[in-house]
This record gives sequence, structure tokens and C-alpha cells, in this order.
Amino acid sequence: MEPSEAEALFRLDSYPYRHRAGEVASRPLVTAEPGMTVQDAARAMARAGISALVERDEDGRPTGILTERDVVRALAREGAEAAVLPAAALMSRPVRTVDDDAFVYVAIGRMRRFEIRHLVVVDAAGRATGMITRRALLRLRAGDALAMGDRVEAAEDAKGLALVRADLGPLAASLLDQAVDARAIASVISAVTRDLTQRAAALAEAAMVAEGQGAAPAPYAVLVLGSAGRGETLLVPDQDNAIVHAGRDADDGWFGAFGQRMCRLLADAGIPFCQGGVMASRPAWRHGLEGWRGRVRAWIGDPDGDNMLNADIFFDMAPVAGDLALAEELHGYALAQAAHAPHFLQAMIRDLDRMHAPIGLFGDLRTDGKGRLDLKRHGLLPLTLTARALALRHGIAATGTAARVKALAQAGLLNPADAEQLDRSHALVMALLLEAQVARLREGKVPDTLVDVTALDSRRRSRLKSALKHIDAMTWVMRSSLGG
Repeated sequence: MEPSEAEALFRLDSYPYRHRAGEVASRPLVTAEPGMTVQDAARAMARAGISALVERDEDGRPTGILTERDVVRALAREGAEAAVLPAAALMSRPVRTVDDDAFVYVAIGRMRRFEIRHLVVVDAAGRATGMITRRALLRLRAGDALAMGDRVEAAEDAKGLALVRADLGPLAASLLDQAVDARAIASVISAVTRDLTQRAAALAEAAMVAEGQGAAPAPYAVLVLGSAGRGETLLVPDQDNAIVHAGRDADDGWFGAFGQRMCRLLADAGIPFCQGGVMASRPAWRHGLEGWRGRVRAWIGDPDGDNMLNADIFFDMAPVAGDLALAEELHGYALAQAAHAPHFLQAMIRDLDRMHAPIGLFGDLRTDGKGRLDLKRHGLLPLTLTARALALRHGIAATGTAARVKALAQAGLLNPADAEQLDRSHALVMALLLEAQVARLREGKVPDTLVDVTALDSRRRSRLKSALKHIDAMTWVMRSSLGG
């Protein structure tokens, strides 16, 4: 990354990294009616005080867009006769869109890359739900580096992906400097990691087609697992991914080659191979639906050793590419199976016995002898494991830890005050971990999960002790509700 780019990243307005496209979209979306003329369209835009109309198909997906600039150009070209032209004839196609849950920085980057002033916001089914305009985004006061997010989609190789991956450290540092919640930053890092995986999948399939190996023999979905699936990735990620497809066992040759290409691209982009082998390049992590159902049943039937480790990662899945319905079907099946397997859920949390809060007899924090604590092991993991197990027990589909705690409280399974304190404790531990990782990056070191508690002021040390004690107490409360 060039120095000027790094400097720009540190000047970022954090708003686009804290808010989603759906939050800033104008609604309700004004649509073009069938048979509408240019004059009709101009009147509709004037009445609504907007600058574009969207044409939608019968399923609600955008098929065309007409802007006020299109109208002005038609009048300049055709004169008064332009008024009676069909509005559909002047529409731009295809329509550029952005998912409603994408961060605003992705929308800004997309508008800049395509040099457009309007971007249609779509839901998970591709239905047009709102509009983002460049005019509305001027208030964000963002710098040129906001295009980072959309550079993923424009990347043509591992080098292009690596440039985006390299920006994540400076971006996290910038957002921390602006007091953005660490969990929001983790959500951004996770979103970019998922985008990188999605783009790597697209590049891998395109390369296979170009080399004569053909397109996918059956519909498939690429899944991101673990912390990136939960939206809680910090600055020490590795690959955790899988493939579910609708094909036969004989199709594994294609999916195996595809998975190897995708994982290699990610590794070359700076996301290391998973040391535990949880990658679509391995046969164990790519199956048809029935094969995955068999794996889920095997994990639940024998929740020991690697089976439990694999299940922990798997249940935090997020689909990032391909046929999302396949992923939803698999996730629904896994949730249903887990909800009726108390022995499996108890096995999920048995390692809590080795994760007690490291508080000494006199209330001091027990460290590794160098003043450091592994806050992933003694802070994040106990809460992550317990919230996941209790959520699965009650059929809660959320994957993020904070979302699971909130859902458990809403379902009456956690006292609201306890849930609020857990949420604050989770936020503090995430913040301390991310701050330590950013500090190591600035020193030219590899980030890890250790935090030097001796470097914390007395107030933050006290808050950390309280947070770890509360996590410890509440995980045991949640554990007891599972019968463990």
C-alpha cells in the first residue's frame, strides 16, 4: 500500500464503516409504471422530489432505471417530442445494486467505480427496496479510500485481493482512533473477509471455465465459517470455508479443483490456510446436501475430539456465494438436529472447565508471567461457546455472539440486566483484543490474542476483572440451563 493510501485511510470518516446501505437508503422506492411516457416519469419524479425512477419485474427485482439526467438529455436531443417517448426506452440496464446489509463504504466505492449517481438497494431475494444517491452521501464527508470495499469486486487476481486485505489493519486502527465500537470494526473486517472469499470463488470458477473445465456441474454455495461467519473476525484470521452443492458424488472432482483454486487465491491474498484444515479444498468440507446431513448427524452422535471442533466452526456459517437457498436449507437442518440433542450441546461447553476467569485469590489478574492474558481463551471463547449452545438449544438462528445474547434475553432465557452486562463485557474484551492487535501491527509484529494487562490503567484493569468475572458467572448460569 502506498504511503498516501495509508494516510488517507487514517483520515477516514468512520460513518460508512458503522452503517449499512439499508439505513441510508431513501424509501419508499418510487417505481415506473408500465406504459409510462417520459413526461409521466418527469411528473412522477417532480411530485416525489426524487431524481430517479426504477422499473421492477413481477418479482420486485430492478430491471431498469431512469434518472432526471436521462430526461434532460432526451429533451436536448429530441426536443418536445421526447415527452411522448416510452420511459422504458431511455432506461439504463442492467441496474447497479447494493445489498441492504452491505456497509455504506461498499455503496460509495461502487458508485465511484461505475461513475453513477444512483444505486438501487436490494434485499436478500434481490428485490428493490430503496435508493441511495450521491447527493445523499455527500454528508458522509468520506475520503477517496472509501473505495476500498468495492475494490474487492474489481480485483482480477490474488494481488488485487491482497491490496484490499492489507488495508484492514490501518482501517481498524483508524476506526479505533475514532472510538468506533470494536464489535462494529470486527463486523467490517468480517464483511471484507467474506467479500474476499466471494470474489475468490468467482475468480476460481471463471478460471476453470476459461481452461475448459466447464462451469459448476450443479448449483452450489460457498460458506464462510467460524469468526467471519459470526461477524467477529479480528486481525488474526485464517481460512474457514466450505461448499454445499446439489450434485452427485461424481461431481466432487470439479468442486475439489474449484475449492483448491479458491483457497489458494485466498492464501496468496494474505488469508492463511486453516491449520486445522477447515477449507473447501479438503474433501471433508465439501459435500452435497445429503452428505452434509450425514456429517451433522455424525458430529451430534459422537461429539468428541475433532468432531466437536468441526461442529463449533460449522454452526457459525454464513453463505457468501452461489445458491443461498442451499445454504439456508443446510443451516435449517443443522439447527433442527442440534436443538434435539442435549448431549451434543453439553459437549459444546465442556471445555469451560479449563476457561475459568484468571482471577487470583486476592482478586488480582493471573497472567503468563510477562503480564499478558489470552483474552480470546479466557474472555471471548467461554461466552461464544455458551451463547452458541444455548441459542442452538432454543432454535435461535442468529450467529453473532451479541445477537445471540440479545435473542436469549428477548426469549426470557436471560435476565435483561445480566444480558446487558454480558453485552458490555463482550464489547470491552473485544476492544482490548483489537487494540492490542493494532498496537502489534504498528510495531511491525504479528498480532495475536494476548493482551498486556500491566499496560492498562487501573480503571480499565478493574473493568476487565469485572467483565471476566461476569462472563465466568453467566456462562455457568447458561450452562446450568442446558443441564450440564
